[in-house]
Amino acid sequence: MKITGNIRFLSVFLLLFLLTGCWSSREIEELGLTFAIGIDKGKETELEKKFDEMGGEYRKKDRVTMIYQYVNQQTAGSKASGGGGSDQKAYINIYETGDSLQQINAEVALRKDRPIFSPHLKVIVIAAELLRTYSLEELLDQPLRDNEIRPSSLVLVTRGRARDTLELKETGEMPAFRLRKILENEYKAKKILPPVTLAKLTGKMRSGASFLLQNVVGAKGEVKYAGAAAINGKNNKLIGYLDEHDLEGIMWITGQGQGGVVKNYDSKAKKLNAFAVESIKSDIKPIVKGNRLSFEVNIESEGHLAENWMTTEKAFDNKFLEKVEKQTAQTVKKSMKQITEKMQNVYKGDLAGFGNELRIKHPRLWEKLKKNWDQTFTEIPIKYHVQVNIKDYGTVGDQ
Repeated sequence: MKITGNIRFLSVFLLLFLLTGCWSSREIEELGLTFAIGIDKGKETELEKKFDEMGGEYRKKDRVTMIYQYVNQQTAGSKASGGGGSDQKAYINIYETGDSLQQINAEVALRKDRPIFSPHLKVIVIAAELLRTYSLEELLDQPLRDNEIRPSSLVLVTRGRARDTLELKETGEMPAFRLRKILENEYKAKKILPPVTLAKLTGKMRSGASFLLQNVVGAKGEVKYAGAAAINGKNNKLIGYLDEHDLEGIMWITGQGQGGVVKNYDSKAKKLNAFAVESIKSDIKPIVKGNRLSFEVNIESEGHLAENWMTTEKAFDNKFLEKVEKQTAQTVKKSMKQITEKMQNVYKGDLAGFGNELRIKHPRLWEKLKKNWDQTFTEIPIKYHVQVNIKDYGTVGDQ
């Protein structure tokens, strides 16, 4: 019995050496907890210039400047201990310039006591101007290979500088969180694209079809979602920019977005009314007749009369409501036609997914056309039909 007990004790003791553990673990306070990354056109800091003047071993070209948004340890510590408000911002932005994202990452470790730590990364912002020179595949190759970065990280583009979108006037909020949270306002504004994460972007870049990325602008500590950047499906470079009105037209064609407002002007009364969108149904139908291809887009939308400046009109009058429905349908149709004309004549690419509908409904024809689809798309006739239904008019008109 004694020998058996000793053997058991020895077995348990030996098993301790086989258990996995965090041998190389580090305290989170020792790491640069990073929530956002910005990619700008290269611009050296004074410190980097001095290093180059000294004949640094790694002679880099100043192609890109990376911005890493760290959590500010001091403010995080004061909040954790229950301290009062602080004038310091909740974040620190670290800048480093070079031609290799991996090398830039390593350079940060040479001048900061906390190395970059990105498992909690929320957003990547790319300066759109870089996409005229480099492709998305080139700029995002390193983040996509990095096992530390989550595929759920949101990808945004800015027509200005990425660094401006990662600054806020308020001291208590992280810009990374603000940029991510704005997505949740899609039910209020039909100018917010469905989120494109690193995981989704991989498929888009390999599809060969042109696509859109949400544009964000930053200035004087304010940020705003404003339009989109159009990306060429063949080379994954920038085609051009869509303003907010253009993007709204795309959202109507695709039936995306839950909310938004359609503003109409009465040509006779010179007054406006506003239709609040509650639902949209879009049906993109390819019409194939012999060798001829066309599309018909049928839109159905329900909502309510949210605003009416024509005070002489009775909001509960059926004739008036029918008039507003027709005005709204005409406004929506005009918006869709305008962006279609731009897609076919300016951007020369399908940014609304017409090709995908053709692929689903006529796969054999798609196989013949997919190689040069963007060019083919520029010559295809498209008709739009819009049906609007006002369900109610609020609590004013029934008095």
